[in-house]
Amino acid sequence: MASGTHAVVLGASIAGLLAARVLHEHYDRVTVVERDRLPEAGQRRGVPQGRHLHGLMERGRSIMESLYPGLTDEVSRLGAPTTEVLVRSRWYLSGLRAHPTPTGLTTLLASRPLLETEIRRRTSALGVRLRERTAAVGLLTSAGKVTGVEVTDNEMADGRTEAIAADLVVDATGRASRAPDWLAAMGAAVPGEDRVDVDLGYASRTYRRRPEHLDGDYGVVISTMPGRRGGGAIRLEGDRWHVTLGGMLGDHPPTDHDGFTAFAATLPVPDIHRIVSVAEPLDDAVPHRFRGSLRRYYERLASPPAGFLVVGDALCSFNPLYAQGMTVAAQQALALRECLPDTGGDLPARFYAKAARLVDIAWQMSTNSDLNHPGVVGDRTLRTRLVNSYVTRAHRAAHIDPAVSRTFMRLANLVESPTALMRPAMIARVLWQSTRNVHHELVPVPARRPGE
Repeated sequence: MASGTHAVVLGASIAGLLAARVLHEHYDRVTVVERDRLPEAGQRRGVPQGRHLHGLMERGRSIMESLYPGLTDEVSRLGAPTTEVLVRSRWYLSGLRAHPTPTGLTTLLASRPLLETEIRRRTSALGVRLRERTAAVGLLTSAGKVTGVEVTDNEMADGRTEAIAADLVVDATGRASRAPDWLAAMGAAVPGEDRVDVDLGYASRTYRRRPEHLDGDYGVVISTMPGRRGGGAIRLEGDRWHVTLGGMLGDHPPTDHDGFTAFAATLPVPDIHRIVSVAEPLDDAVPHRFRGSLRRYYERLASPPAGFLVVGDALCSFNPLYAQGMTVAAQQALALRECLPDTGGDLPARFYAKAARLVDIAWQMSTNSDLNHPGVVGDRTLRTRLVNSYVTRAHRAAHIDPAVSRTFMRLANLVESPTALMRPAMIARVLWQSTRNVHHELVPVPARRPGE
């Protein structure tokens, strides 16, 4: 690009930092504007979910590793354990443990603050400017094109604003993004939206880990099912258990010690309750509420304004139960990278078209699962009902068939396409094995590893 080009990213979220990382390859200057103070380490105020379990899917980890070589090893050096999905970790699907078998998938068991801090450090080291305690209040425009952003210093009481000129502005401010309002103010079309309300509530707490807990395994995830609660317990840096309990449609876990422990006892399998019953608590439980998934269809705009893009949760916010957010944000960063070498003025349209194909896959997977809960309001097409019926069968088959178990987890980690579960040979395995296993639903298997 021509000398002097400048890109501004709104929000130092993981989506924003990954966008800044790829923009650095094509712009002379990249500035990240963040309303929060950016701590040297630890929890960032604007990420309330940072105190709860975060799952980094293998596809997301591998993309981050390609953008920041050595990231996995560095986060591991800082204390985050690594393991392989289904090896030294337990996954329960519809109350049944997925067969413990090698998958080729790496699990990086890092807390959100640790992962975000390391990505921020590496992004800053590239020369990207991180401007903290600064909030975007509007867009600068000229002849229908975005030419910059208007910001204010959060520590100034007089309300003064500053104009920052930019060749490209990227909104990574999350689901509370004001982009639709900004577009309307400049006379541009506003994207349509789709919502799936689930009223998910969860609570999290950390505990001291001891080697005998969970028979030495590193984690357990119990999927939330229609009419049943779920949760996870993951080993983190500092030899801690990070325990999150959750329920949908208003069935939210309490945060007092006795209530939290009693809620864990109601999960379909006892693994998490066994931990919280004996482990030493390190803090109080903290709650979080997620009303529902939200998708904004920027790809349907006939002429999205030049000079402006929306990424991450500002584009699509997923039900966090399925741990898709960070991985889809990483996929969007790669899509942006593929679009940037072409300096044509249709960058927004090209990016949104690529991003939509990625979002479609994760959106369909998560909303189909949500609609499997009878109380969730939504359009249950014949296709949705058939897919959900088949997925339930796949859960039963995965309990006893390592090939189904492996394929399902690779699909959930966004490494395989959903078509992997629909190949004729796999359909035959699912139907046959699920029929054999029909009488064993909700019966847990003993904790064991491959070869034991």
